[in-house]
Amino acid sequence: MADKIQAHKGQAPEKLGREAFGERFREQFYDPRFDDARDAIASLEAIAWRNYEESRKAPRTMKAGPEFSDPDYDLSVEWKAARDRLLAAQRTQQDSNTRSRVLVVCGSPRNDGTCPGEVSKTWRLAAIASEALRGQDIETDLLDLSLPTSTYRLHIHPCKGCVSTAQPLCHWPCSCYPNHALAQTADWMNEIYERWTLAHGVIVLTPVHWYTATSPLKLMMDRLVCADGGNPDPTSTHGKNVDKAKRLELDGWSYPKHLAGRAYGVVVHGDVSGIEATRRALCDWLDWMGLIDAGPMARLDRFIGYYEPYATSHEALDRDRGVQEETRNVGLAVANAVQRLRKGDLHQADEALTRPRPK
Repeated sequence: MADKIQAHKGQAPEKLGREAFGERFREQFYDPRFDDARDAIASLEAIAWRNYEESRKAPRTMKAGPEFSDPDYDLSVEWKAARDRLLAAQRTQQDSNTRSRVLVVCGSPRNDGTCPGEVSKTWRLAAIASEALRGQDIETDLLDLSLPTSTYRLHIHPCKGCVSTAQPLCHWPCSCYPNHALAQTADWMNEIYERWTLAHGVIVLTPVHWYTATSPLKLMMDRLVCADGGNPDPTSTHGKNVDKAKRLELDGWSYPKHLAGRAYGVVVHGDVSGIEATRRALCDWLDWMGLIDAGPMARLDRFIGYYEPYATSHEALDRDRGVQEETRNVGLAVANAVQRLRKGDLHQADEALTRPRPK
């Protein structure tokens, strides 16, 4: 094998010119109420242009310190703070004296605070699962992925695919964001990583959108790739140094599973098609991440209002007591699995086996 694997180049376009950058920057100030502040906006634009030109991704840094492979590397202050919160969350999660906690993920983008004007059925099902968990003395944390659709400057930015260049280039937690030079800020994922880390179990609920999971759920899933094999030491790759990352992987990489050992359940609902394929895909994803399924009754896919009008879909859910009880059972199954896991009574049947092709 060659001493150096060549990075393939040529896809990315040239940077924006000054005029095009200015037009794009000023789009956020389209409202005429900003007209009296045009001089101030021009000053901010000049600063933003300079940062963009200089690729000033992480404007505040600190020396990494002795816990990293390169103590003198200038590490992003924001990344270091996020990483420290994950370490604290992991200690809390592993403390046997803490109350059991399950993250309930509402994957629907719909809520009544923006265009749809109505709550989602997924949110209602999430409430049913949460109630069942609380009845078993489980602390619940509702992660409502609809919030970016109705909340000011709250984003789940897309995964940039660093792992496909080399696994060690994908850092845990993700270091791609924030990127201040590109105004890729207000990213929700650092909080989401912490909430996943704190949990002893997870229930993912989603409707089917075009035969698959919803867009906010898929964004979160893709950004959780760093939890499956991600590099906890960005100094080992000097940030995003492709050559260093490729060499690290080729020299042997352990592909650590940072969220393994948590219990999971899945609820998928639809009204026409796609529920089984979506449920299987979500369970396969969670299995690959090293989570432990809570049994057959914790893996649910059901139609609600099959081929009935969208306008009466909530009424269809009201009538369907069966799916309500099945969702409750998902919560109870995950509660039972969490309790057994924490007592040491539940294990992956294949936990002692070694993957012949780790990735």
